[in-house]
Amino acid sequence: MSSTPKYRRVLLKVSGEALMGSQPYGIDISTVDRIAADVKDTTDAGIQVCMVIGGGNIFRGLSGAAKGIDRATADYMGMLATVMNALAMQAALERTGVPSRVQSAIPMSTVCEPYIRRRAIRHMEKGRVVIFAAGTGNPFFTTDTAAALRAAEMNCDALLKGTQVDGVYSADPKKYADATRYDALSYHDVLSRELKVMDASAVSLSRENKIPIIVFSIHDRGALAAVLRGEGRATIIEESA
Repeated sequence: MSSTPKYRRVLLKVSGEALMGSQPYGIDISTVDRIAADVKDTTDAGIQVCMVIGGGNIFRGLSGAAKGIDRATADYMGMLATVMNALAMQAALERTGVPSRVQSAIPMSTVCEPYIRRRAIRHMEKGRVVIFAAGTGNPFFTTDTAAALRAAEMNCDALLKGTQVDGVYSADPKKYADATRYDALSYHDVLSRELKVMDASAVSLSRENKIPIIVFSIHDRGALAAVLRGEGRATIIEESA
């Protein structure tokens, strides 16, 4: 990163599906390594980073509930999937020389730390990447909401959502060629138009805490660094667009 970054501390939200690469299921190590390399570029520029990773590549609570598993139980299973993804990302980060810690909202002291807000902040101040796992620790809340919550708790300057496309569209651009892409939106726009960026509670929480949401493609190497310099293709969601 040659230019001065716009943000001091950010939370990066990555979907579980992003870790699959071209696979239909699970974790593609080369994809995880590429994301870790992007995160390293960010920490090398002096930006403090924390992460939330979804679990949809392994198990999705809602789909489990639809198949007959009690919704709360299915959501807990999904939370455990996010711990697996967090450990994979931690291993990838440390292969690139970036120290990291996994903190889980569901205590499992054998494999990671419990979520402790002040400890997480201290880790970031020391240059470590903190990966928040197990969502909020509660069923009926998505990892998007967990990301917005942790971004607020960590006093982050922005919430970056790495997705399958390079911003927010009026409809799925992979299905509708005439979908409109937005460079900027307000929180109100996202909520009133029911744009499928993050769930409503995550957007509302970000709005309440005045944390801009930046949506970009996680699949483009270097896109994260470009977004943090205020360059590259992304959609910025903030109070007035």
